[in-house]
Amino acid sequence: MRIAVIDDDSGFVTVLGKRTEAAGWQQRNAVGPIPPRELVAMKLSAVLLDPGILGDEAWSYIERVCGMLPDLAVVVCTGRSTVAQRVRGLRLGVDDWITKPCHPEEAIARVEAVARRRRRATRTGAESGPLVVGELEIYADRFQAYVDEESLDLTRREFELLHLLAVAEGKVLEREAIYQRVWGYAMAHGDRSVDVFIRKLRQKLERRSSGWSYIHTHFGVGYRFLPEPRGAAPIADPPPPARPGDGEILPTRFTAA
Repeated sequence: MRIAVIDDDSGFVTVLGKRTEAAGWQQRNAVGPIPPRELVAMKLSAVLLDPGILGDEAWSYIERVCGMLPDLAVVVCTGRSTVAQRVRGLRLGVDDWITKPCHPEEAIARVEAVARRRRRATRTGAESGPLVVGELEIYADRFQAYVDEESLDLTRREFELLHLLAVAEGKVLEREAIYQRVWGYAMAHGDRSVDVFIRKLRQKLERRSSGWSYIHTHFGVGYRFLPEPRGAAPIADPPPPARPGDGEILPTRFTAA
């Protein structure tokens, strides 16, 4: 295990270092933000950081790290925080959030648990092999897609969106369902995040695989993933998704109090 600790609490960092050394881990310490590209060069398993020392750039830094290193385990360990702050961090890609004061053994255990889940996901993705669609090869374990071995350079969110659509190849997915699966919570009225990210995905696909059309728009409904060579006769649309009142028994929707 290689771990970077971004924290200026010298007492906590020192004790943590002794525990990680005893566990056979390699620990790198910093009292300020480590550029994401340097984190890549360190070949880390995880990063443990206190956003409190990063000031106004804390959120943008967390977003960059989680976006550029989707396979890196990210754990926040900080002082008092609000529910809104914790939720924001988790939605940006943080894997776990620990509140100080905490015991170093707990911090180590939480980092280890997150890294273990990551390894399991990687093994599962590696064993199943890439998902091949059109000219694309999609690797779930790498959070990336390739055309002729050239990466699309996707962010984590872009990859999750592409993977969701590709796995459901040929099916129309509604915007609300896509948002719920990729962003993890209900879509607010008027939110255009899905459309914005679809546009970014199309641009990257166009640059690497210009001879194919992958993502098709169903106006007023959502999107369908189906690779088609450009210029070929379009494949007939599938029937629209079932709506309430079509004779289908729908599950009860629960709303938080």
